[in-house]
Amino acid sequence: MFGKKQPMQMKIPSGKGSKAAKIVIALMVLAVLVANSYYSIQEEEQAVVCTFGSPKAVTTPGLHFKAPFVQTVTKVNTTIQGFPIGYRQDEGEDEEDALMITSDYNFIYVDFYVEYRVTDPVKALYASEKPDLVLKNIAQNCIRTTIGSYSVDSVLTTGKNEIQSNIKQMILDKLESYDIGIQLVNITIQDATPPTAEVENAFKEVETAKQGKETALNNANKYRNEQIPNAEAESDKILQDAEAKKQERINEANGQAARFNSMYQEYAKYPEVTKKRMFYEAIEDVLPDVKVVIEGEGGQTTTMLPLDSFVTQDSSLAGETGSPADDAEEEAQEE
Repeated sequence: MFGKKQPMQMKIPSGKGSKAAKIVIALMVLAVLVANSYYSIQEEEQAVVCTFGSPKAVTTPGLHFKAPFVQTVTKVNTTIQGFPIGYRQDEGEDEEDALMITSDYNFIYVDFYVEYRVTDPVKALYASEKPDLVLKNIAQNCIRTTIGSYSVDSVLTTGKNEIQSNIKQMILDKLESYDIGIQLVNITIQDATPPTAEVENAFKEVETAKQGKETALNNANKYRNEQIPNAEAESDKILQDAEAKKQERINEANGQAARFNSMYQEYAKYPEVTKKRMFYEAIEDVLPDVKVVIEGEGGQTTTMLPLDSFVTQDSSLAGETGSPADDAEEEAQEE
């Protein structure tokens, strides 16, 4: 009943069936070869083609050919990528990475975001197993070293830009020495908070006061910039008025000097007559309503002459007899 099993025998088709099967197999092999003989690179990618263990970077986007089953192709993303330090995007705050100590021995939570990109795909694949993890470890070391050299006030308020700049430069220097094929693009402080709510509120009040100070300074500078042109214009006006008055006084003084010189020439010719005439003319100007009393010998008043009569005399009479001052002088001499 249970006899010895006979071995299975495969019947190889012969004739036309065998020939068709061979053609099908050949086409399948050819399809596999064709499918493994080309690859494409996108704009945001670079490729590493490895031939018998020797890698070579291919950076030109488009369709490329390779030797099937001999060359292997690994594509690398060259766009800007990033990862957080101090928090997880899906879970929130990561206290272990975020908690740091400052130079004044205060604890503080600081969150960072690191951006990087691949610059050498061959080194990114073969210089280290996980270059992004190496970058993260370098960044954490540089962050803690830098934060530890600043006070808590600087980290929370005024020193953020300087801290970011120092951390970035430190990471760039270390990446250059490691040479793992990636480059730091930027690192930014996402958030910085004290460990307690009371301290956080106090720092917020300090920041508000500093902003108020800046606002007051800006308003003061604005007022100063508005008032300075007005003051300069007023100063120019005063100077111009002073210059005009100065010129007026100079002209007046020159006129008086010329008049004095002319009068002196007359005085040099007839000193006594000119002196008396100057006296009477001065009296006319200063006291136009004064009356002149001429007193004779023995203290007797002989004549009283009103000074305004000199002014009302007829011009023709003045031409014949001379000036009123001369007439007065002659009358006085006769008395």
